[in-house]
Formats: sequence, C-alpha cells, structure tokens
Amino acid sequence: MRYDFGSDNTAGMAPAALQALIEANDGFARAYGSDEITARAADQIRRRLDADAEIRFVFSGTAANAIALSMLAWPHEAVLAHHAAHVCTDETGAPGFFGSGVGLIGLPGFSGKIDLVTLNAALEEPEVGHRQPPAALSLTQSTEYGTVYTEEELRHLIEPVKLKGCGVHMDGARLANAAAAGFDLTNIARLGVDVLVFGGAKAGANCTEAIVMFDKSLARRIDNRLKQAGQTASKARYLAAPFLGLLESGAWEDGAAHANLMAQRLADGILAGSSFILAHPVEANAVFVRMPPAAHQRLNDMGWACYRFDDGSVRFVCSWATTVEAVDELLDAISRV
Repeated sequence: MRYDFGSDNTAGMAPAALQALIEANDGFARAYGSDEITARAADQIRRRLDADAEIRFVFSGTAANAIALSMLAWPHEAVLAHHAAHVCTDETGAPGFFGSGVGLIGLPGFSGKIDLVTLNAALEEPEVGHRQPPAALSLTQSTEYGTVYTEEELRHLIEPVKLKGCGVHMDGARLANAAAAGFDLTNIARLGVDVLVFGGAKAGANCTEAIVMFDKSLARRIDNRLKQAGQTASKARYLAAPFLGLLESGAWEDGAAHANLMAQRLADGILAGSSFILAHPVEANAVFVRMPPAAHQRLNDMGWACYRFDDGSVRFVCSWATTVEAVDELLDAISRV
C-alpha cells in the first residue's frame, strides 16, 4: 500500500526539521523548556504572528487543542465548533477529558467553514440550567475540508463571539498551508483569537505542536497544567528543534506551498482526465473527490491509500514530500478506475 496521499501525517520529517533535531542532540542543554533552542523556536513563531505571546511545545495536536479549550471553558460550559472539526470527530472526547466535562456544540457550514447564521443562532439560545452554554468558539485554519477562511470571514465569526464575552481558539494543524494559500498570519492575534495551536507535525516536524497564548492570562500556571497532563517534556529541545529548523530555514512555508501546488495539480488532473468531480474547493493541500465505493475500493486494491471522509467523499492529502511523479502516477490510476 502506498501512503503518499493517505494523509500529510504519513510523510516523514522534512530535512530541515531532521537536521535541526540532530544538531539539538549535540552536548548538554537546560531541561523542561528553559533551553536556548526552545526560546529561539518560540521567537520564530512570535515573529511570524507579529505578536507577543506565551508559547509552549507539546507532544500532539489533540493535547494542544484539548488543553487550549480547557483554558476557555469551565466544565459546565461548551465550545462551538464546526461539526466536522477535528475536536468534534477525531479526538475521542479529549476536550471533555482535559476540560473535566467541557462540552462541544457542532455547527454546520459548507466545506468545513462555520455558517454565520447558525453561529449567531447558537449564541442567541437562552441559557438554562439543563444544558451547557457556549463559552468559546473553535475555528480550524485551514479547515478539515481543505478550505481557507479569509480575514473577513473570520472577523464576522469572531466579532459576535467576543461581544458575548466568549473566548476564541484556532486549530492551526495546517496553518502553514493556509499561510501558503495567502492567509496573513498576523491577522490571528488582531482578530481576537485568544489561543492558537501552531502546527508542526503536518508541516514536516515530528509529533509536536505549539500552544500560542495571545491572552497571557491564560498562561497562569500553564506549566502546572501541562505537567499534570503529561505534556511536559524533560528534554524539551527535542520538541522545539524541528520547529526551529523549519522556521529558520523557511521550510515551514516552502513545504506547505509545495503541498498546496501538488494538491492543485492533482485536482486539475482529476477534472481533466476522469469523470469524477470535486466535493470541495481546493484551496490548501487536500483534494476531496466524489467517488463511488467500488471505484474507491479499486484504487485501494491498486495500492493507493485514500480514505472516505465524513461527508462521503474520498480524501487525498499532499505534503511537503509529495512528488510530481507520485501525483501523475495517481492520476493515471484514477483514470483507469
């Protein structure tokens, strides 16, 4: 089975990330995140966001999202999110676990983007003692369906949430792909996002993400919270070093731009050389195709790993490591299917 397009998680570490990890292994360094490598990596993130923020590196996106949401909602409250968001569909209740009972309220919207009308309706629901009221909004950039929110779209969603006194979280597992698609990272803090998960793993790092707290009051006792959650790395330089390598070299952006370009090549080839149609706009590094189960099975039988997603479409994901040759081989297979 070939996993070239199974997920951007199936690719290895980008060379710049791996080299930085090797270099970080040389000699001794202070433990628990007080080392120079961690500080430099955090500074690189602040520079891209053009914001002063508290930053911590953790072992997974699930932990980063769940811990971030637990900062924004009490156990008797809930978080609003798109119903297909990773926090709703792929984290096994982790927000509720880390948040001691925090709930999730799934909202609809085309191609992974929350519908503004339904968001406003949820915010206007009367608060009663028998259900968890919303205390925060979770946004995903780029979305689970490979689309990218514009600054204006985000502003329209965030403003009513802020007027209600609620917090805002952004899941940026594929933030690099959104940036490569033209999204200005400096808008995140300016729009009022309180806490961001700055993606590393899907951008070419190992299994590591960064929690970015624009609202520094959220960082009160953050190290105690992370330690209790098993997310404090004694040798923290190994979490930060891949970020440092990607960011100092520019590979974080370059790899995402390449992934987006490969996704567009794949999408164009599918439209030109097959009878299949696309289920969602291709704006980042994912391509979703309307494909009958029999055709999907034939692709799998031919050795191509691709997965049926929540909406019934088949998902193909490109990464920093996707090659033109692999895209063209897949297109040939799809045309034969």
